[in-house]
Amino acid sequence: MQELSLSKLLKNYKKLPEQKKSQAEKITPKLQLEMLKIQQGLFHQKERAIIILEGFDAAGKGGAIRTMTEILDPRSFRVHAIGAPTEDEQGRHWLYRFWTNLPKPGRIAVFDRSWYGRVLIEKVEKLTPTNRLTDAYKEINQFEQMLVNDGIKVIKIFLAITKEEQLERFEDRLKDPYKNWKITKDDIKARQKWDDYVIAVDEIFKKTNTKECPWHLVPGNSKKFAREEVLRIVTSELKEHGKWMENEAGKMGKRKLEETLRKELQ
Repeated sequence: MQELSLSKLLKNYKKLPEQKKSQAEKITPKLQLEMLKIQQGLFHQKERAIIILEGFDAAGKGGAIRTMTEILDPRSFRVHAIGAPTEDEQGRHWLYRFWTNLPKPGRIAVFDRSWYGRVLIEKVEKLTPTNRLTDAYKEINQFEQMLVNDGIKVIKIFLAITKEEQLERFEDRLKDPYKNWKITKDDIKARQKWDDYVIAVDEIFKKTNTKECPWHLVPGNSKKFAREEVLRIVTSELKEHGKWMENEAGKMGKRKLEETLRKELQ
């Protein structure tokens, strides 16, 4: 497996090719159409997929999800924004609330944060005993292996922004009344433990970057680049379903999806 390191990426951020101007305006619509074909293929094949978006506060998870799902049929995908567990969930095994949100056949589940909060937020903020955290890495790998064995495709993406970029985005949110609902006191306090969070993410990569469920680390200072890259990763990982859909449509003498949509818009 390729070794991933958030700390190394952030240290060498200015050297990354991501700084070059993105061609998102041209490429993103094509990838969105590919995503729509994939969704339709998954639906007809009764297959399932889970897409996990992780990253620090203001890393761009919401924007990446909007771009990815913008033209999808809302009936066959669900976005789960994961926060603190409810009182009922606290009385059960910590993975319980994720089991209940697994996708049905033909559906896609998108997690805006996920079970990795157990070994990230709960670890850094010392909300969970150390001995339970040690078990958590093993439980996560077992959980994901069970999902794969059950036929679910799991895609894990971490959006990485620098501490300076996060500060700029926080300041922008505080100044904009349409955005300041996105920021809380806890978000600001978490910046004081930035280095601890980076170390925790490196540990996550080290212990859960498996062959069956690998991580994808995406530089996120450029929102356009990050959104395009997330789409590129997801469509690449699920491309066989898009190809299947086009083949089935071809057998029925149907036009390509791009041609069909163009006709409908005229």
